[in-house]
Amino acid sequence: MLRFLCLSLFTCLSYVLSAQIVVPSRVRDTITAFRADSAVFVRTKTPLAYLNYGLGEDRLGGAKMGYIDSLVLLRVTGKYKDLYRVRLTQQLSAWIPQTLTKPDTNVRLPVQYLTTSWRVSGDARYDYVSIPLPERLPYLSHQEMKPSRIVVDIFGATANTNWITQLRSAKEIEQVDYEQVADEQFRVVISLRHAQHWGYRIGYEGRRLVIRVTHQPEKLRLRNLTIAVDAGHGGSNLGARGLRSGQFEKEFNLSIARHLKKELERKGAKVIMTRSNDTLISNTDRVLRLRALKPDLLISIHNNAAGDTTKTRGTGTYYKHLGYRPLSQAVLERLLDMGLAEYGNVGRFNFALNSPTEYPNVLVEGLFLSHPYDEALILEDSYRKKMAVQIRKGVADWLKQVRKQRS
Repeated sequence: MLRFLCLSLFTCLSYVLSAQIVVPSRVRDTITAFRADSAVFVRTKTPLAYLNYGLGEDRLGGAKMGYIDSLVLLRVTGKYKDLYRVRLTQQLSAWIPQTLTKPDTNVRLPVQYLTTSWRVSGDARYDYVSIPLPERLPYLSHQEMKPSRIVVDIFGATANTNWITQLRSAKEIEQVDYEQVADEQFRVVISLRHAQHWGYRIGYEGRRLVIRVTHQPEKLRLRNLTIAVDAGHGGSNLGARGLRSGQFEKEFNLSIARHLKKELERKGAKVIMTRSNDTLISNTDRVLRLRALKPDLLISIHNNAAGDTTKTRGTGTYYKHLGYRPLSQAVLERLLDMGLAEYGNVGRFNFALNSPTEYPNVLVEGLFLSHPYDEALILEDSYRKKMAVQIRKGVADWLKQVRKQRS
């Protein structure tokens, strides 16, 4: 009798679930996989919703594909703990925290979303690629160099017999094209006039997907720019701790950021500080505030730590998007001029303040508080000021490179 009940229960569950997939390695629980013909849909409920590549994570969370707008429609194909697996194409899935979504029970299969005619235009500060769609579909983007391009994939969209109207008011966009690279994967390719990416934002206006591309500033000097300076951690978010001094990273970050603010303002730049005192501000709030204030670029100041207190030391700079690597390289070169050990130039870094595409950005990890030599250096305020000077010089070097590319 017990065996019969177990078999019957399994049969009922199989109607809802296609499989219980065991995840290898450290993951011991199972993924609940929904039937292929099921119609479970959710919508994002925040303008900073994000998609992850998979279930792997580190201290900064899962590896992020990118941010997507609110009310974007996602088809759920599975569940693992507090994450939904969502379908982008037949061959590509992503993961999203359930807390960033809400159910939508009004969508019915089968669904096909056809593109319509779209346009490219510009105003005094931005160019716009405007793509009307019948639904708020998920999308991902990446930057390419040589040639300089923005590539946006819209998932679930299928090309119709439409066209692109491109107006002369667009200043940064050289041209736009599209291709259907796979079923349910519609690719928009935006070619830029300048080699250096200066930022873009993707979001919906109603059901119209708008890619807003920032014009490169005409005057590429510090005195003409608004620069955001972020002092990492703060308040109860202490950061790393000095090996011998016991001082917290948040204090060193704020000190360097204040010195950097003075250095930049001395050269005529307008500076926005994400925090000016020992205040707890979440990274989400920092990103949203910067999105509203629209700086020309961002420098985030941190210091590092490692379990190894004898070998791991030095300075490093970090970026996520390829188009912003030149900024991180220029700043690192100037820091290394101080005779510091090289920790490296780290790309694809999964840090919240590296994630925005709206403006060039760099994360500076000054020194390792866990290493006695590095800690001894950073304990001196005069040394922190020298680091700020070098960061400022690195940004100026980068601007000079950009001017040369444009001439």
